[in-house]
Formats: sequence, C-alpha cells, structure tokens
Amino acid sequence: MKHISYQTAVLFLAALVAGGSIAACSQKGPAGNPKAIKIVSSLPRTGSANAQSTSMVNGIRMAIEELGGNVAGYTILYEDWDDASPQRGSWDPALEAANADRAIKDPDVVVYIGTFNSGAAKISIPKLNQAGLVMVSPANTYPGLTKPGKGEPNEPDIYRPSGRPNFFRVVPADDLQGTMGAEWAKKLGAATALIVHDRELYGKGITDVFRTRAEQIGIRVVGVEGIDVRAANYKALATKIKALNPDLVYFGGVTQSNAGQFAKDLRASGFPGKLMIPDGCVETAFIQSTGPENCIETYATFGGLPADQLTGKGAEFVRRYREKYQIEPEAYAVYGYEAARVALDAIARAGKKDRLAILDAVAATRDFEGVLGRWSFDPNGDTTLTTMSGLVIRDGKFQFVETLGGSS
Repeated sequence: MKHISYQTAVLFLAALVAGGSIAACSQKGPAGNPKAIKIVSSLPRTGSANAQSTSMVNGIRMAIEELGGNVAGYTILYEDWDDASPQRGSWDPALEAANADRAIKDPDVVVYIGTFNSGAAKISIPKLNQAGLVMVSPANTYPGLTKPGKGEPNEPDIYRPSGRPNFFRVVPADDLQGTMGAEWAKKLGAATALIVHDRELYGKGITDVFRTRAEQIGIRVVGVEGIDVRAANYKALATKIKALNPDLVYFGGVTQSNAGQFAKDLRASGFPGKLMIPDGCVETAFIQSTGPENCIETYATFGGLPADQLTGKGAEFVRRYREKYQIEPEAYAVYGYEAARVALDAIARAGKKDRLAILDAVAATRDFEGVLGRWSFDPNGDTTLTTMSGLVIRDGKFQFVETLGGSS
C-alpha cells in the first residue's frame, strides 16, 4: 500500500464523511420526522393511464382517511408520485429509478406502493430491496417478479440482492391470467388463434403463457407478431391477420402500447373474429381510444372481480367510492385501496417506525379480511387469491360475463 501523510488521510476521511460514504456516521439521532410515517406511490400520472392511476390513488387516500390519518401513534403522510413522462406518454425508466432513489433517501418513507407497469417494477424492486423498503403493488402481474421458474432463469433472485423478498402484490399474476385466458378462449369456441404483443415485459410475458396453454389444450396458434408501439397504424398487420382468418386474436400489452389503434385497424380490415385483451387494457381509455363501435366481439380477462360484482366489504368500498368521488371506480381502484390497507395494517402490527419491521409485518400478512375477500401473502409475496373474471365490452363499457378459476 502506498504511504500517505497523516494530513492527507484526514482530508480523505473528511471528504468521505461529507459525501455520505461512511453511512454509520450519519445514523445518529432519530431519522426524519419522529412523529410521522410516509407512504408514497409511484404510478403513471401522465398519459392515458392517468385515469386508472387516479382511481388507485383515490383508493389509497380513502384507506388512510378511514383511519383518521393516524396509525400506531404516527401521523400518516401520503405522496402521489408520477413515474411517466410526456415524451413517452407512459412510464419512464429514468423517472421510476429516480422515484425509488427518492424514497430510499427520505427517512420518513416506510412503504412504496407501485408500480402499475411490471417493467417499472423491475427497476425499483432491487433498489428498494437493498434499502429494506417494502413495496406493495396493486397492479404488477409479470410472474418473474416473484415466482421461481416462471420468468427468466435469474428471476426473482435478481430482484432480491439482500436475499429476502421485499415485493408483494395484491393482484393475481399472469401465469394464472394467461392460462385462464387460453382456457376461456377454448370455451368461447376458438380453434385457432393469432397472438400479438407489444414486446414489453408484461405483454410478451402474458402472451407466452397464453400460447403455451393454448397449444396444450388444442388451440392452433397460426402466428405470433410483435408490434412497434409508436407506429402510426397497423393496417398492414391487420390485413395479414384477416387473411390468416384466426378465430381469435390475443393481444398482450397495455392500453398505452397503442392497443386502441391496433384494435381499430383490426376491425377496419374487416376481421370478424374475437379479440381478447388482458387486464392491462381493462380501463375506459382502451374503449375511448378504440372507439365503442370497434369493440365488437372484444373479450377481456381481469384479476379478481369487477366493481359491480364485489360483495361484502368490496361492495361497501364501491358504494363509498361512488359517493365520495361521484364517478365509477376504474378496475384497479379496489387494488389501490387494498394495497394501502395491507400497508397500514402492517404499520399497526409493527408498532414502530422501522422499515425492516414493517417489511416483516407485510410478509407475515395472513388471513387478511379485505375488500377482495380473505387472503394471505405466500412466501414469494403473491396473494393466495386466484379468482379471475371474464369480461366483454358491450354498450361502451366492460361487462362481467363469468368467473374464471377460483380462490385457494
């Protein structure tokens, strides 16, 4: 080792401390506001997903307000953060990374609710994991975020650098949705299917599951196409699909992946068959961007039950939501509410302002009596609820058709 002078060593040590490189030296005294606990959400608030995100944020606010904004002697503060940019019109990797970093650096933040897009979750989960900060998602459904053997070979371990899970979701994952979607397509009479996806984590992932199950149960897949989500139109692809004449087209992606334009061009080509979309398109924005007149024979799968099918505590939530906001809740409003309730319950059980204690309390959630029913988190961070819904677009809105699967 090269010899350095005492003065140089002192200056070097001072620089490290000033720059925060010696973490232990900055841990003296209570962190942040000792009387406050902060929950933040990271959701797309810019672009067409905003209506869905607003519904989730409304649900989060309702959960906090019901407790008078106070849990275990702490004032609950809530901040609504945007992870979308005007340039992309949807979630932005740079903004999601910045949100995660911002949460980590704020000592008052003990719960991170998000994200909406599974690709965004891949960015924030490992960052928050290293900080011991729990993340509860109302919407991420890509299986690889939690389930070994259901995604890439290194998933989900790559998201857990600390060696322990910190990501939990209150919505069923796509290994269930893609499978049930294929089984429902078979029940609807589809003998052939063509698959289209947006080349994103969520869209490609759910179509892979759909394809595997479809082929297992005798549906012949006549083609798989990936689209450019920034394309002006998909007329050429629509013409190709019409010529192949599948019984059903399965689209994997979200509304923000130009799903409406694809559906519009598909119908304009004269394609007469069925179109099936996943929960990422179950929002008013999809119908608006497609045009109600182009939503004929359009089916959708969704985790859990839609608002008008909820009973008990779920129905009571919908009633209070309508009364408070004078609008129908979007599909994920109830999941935003449930995510916040789980977080608040964990804070109460932890009884202290400690990130790891609250993370442990979330992980220990069992037999939770929520608006979605009675459920628990399994060791991977997944909900034990497995009920899915089959919907159809009729009269300009999503309408319930039948229950797919059941609750374990």
